[in-house]
Amino acid sequence: MIRLFAAISIPLEIGQALQARQSGIDGARWRPLEALHVTLRFFGEIRQDIARDLDAELMSIAGRPFEITLAGAGSFGDGEGVNAVWAGVEESAALRRLAEACEGAARRAGLKAEKRNYRPHVTLAYLRRPDPAEVGAWIQANNLLKSPPITVDRFGLYSSTLGREGSHYRLEAEYPLG
Repeated sequence: MIRLFAAISIPLEIGQALQARQSGIDGARWRPLEALHVTLRFFGEIRQDIARDLDAELMSIAGRPFEITLAGAGSFGDGEGVNAVWAGVEESAALRRLAEACEGAARRAGLKAEKRNYRPHVTLAYLRRPDPAEVGAWIQANNLLKSPPITVDRFGLYSSTLGREGSHYRLEAEYPLG
C-alpha cells in the first residue's frame, strides 16, 4: 500500500515568503519548505496496482499552463478544535478544472469519489489544542497575504509517509501541462 496525493508544488521564493509567516502560535508544527503545496486530490492508501493505473490516468490529463495566486489566511476547525492554519488560493477556473481532472482520473482508476468540497490552500502548520486567541491573531496578521502569480505548468503525484514530526512527501511522478 502507498499513500498518495496529487499536488502543485510551491516555488522556492513563494515558499520562503510563506515561511516568514510561520510563527506566533505556540506548539504549531510548521511545515518545512519542501512540504508546501496545493493539493489537487488526496487519494489515500492504495494498492500498488491501483497506483500504476492512477499514474496512467494522471498522465492522460491534458491542459494548458495557467497562473494561481495565494491570497488570505485561515484555519480548519473551530476554537480549541482548530487543527491547521493555511494560506488561501484565489478562485481559479483552471485550477478547479485540473482538480476535477484529477478526481476523474481517480474514479477511472477505481477509487471512490471524494466527498469533501475542493478548497485549495497551502497548509502552513498543523495544530493540536491551540490557544484560539493566538490562532485568531495569526489569521488577522496574515489575512492580507497575497503572492505574486504562480505559473502552474505541471503537477505531481506525491507519496506521503507519516512520521513523528508529521508527513514526509516524495515526488513519485510529474505531469507537464501544455
